[in-house]
Amino acid sequence: MKRNDPAPRPAHAPFKRTLTLALLGPLAAVSLAQAAPLIDIEVAPPAPRVVEVPAPRPHQVWAPGYWAYRGHEHVWVEGRWMHERPGYHWAPDRWVPHEGRYRYEPGHWER
Repeated sequence: MKRNDPAPRPAHAPFKRTLTLALLGPLAAVSLAQAAPLIDIEVAPPAPRVVEVPAPRPHQVWAPGYWAYRGHEHVWVEGRWMHERPGYHWAPDRWVPHEGRYRYEPGHWER
């Protein structure tokens, strides 16, 4: 080996890189999923639909339906049951006025 040649890589180096990516990849995906992009639109969503909330279920929380904006129109997303998180409550998806427009705030758990 010449003096300026890089040191040879150990045979297990590609395995370590693959293992690291396999372990960290899901964490990055979770972080990206929680960082939802902001959606600001000029068209107000329709009034929420009146829906009868189903009877309570043990260890479940009802997340009410909401208007999503897909393409160039509002579409209704039905409510759903979610597993409860002790010590938290569900803040539902909503649209809030923001600087003369409407901003979508995704539903999330709050303490």
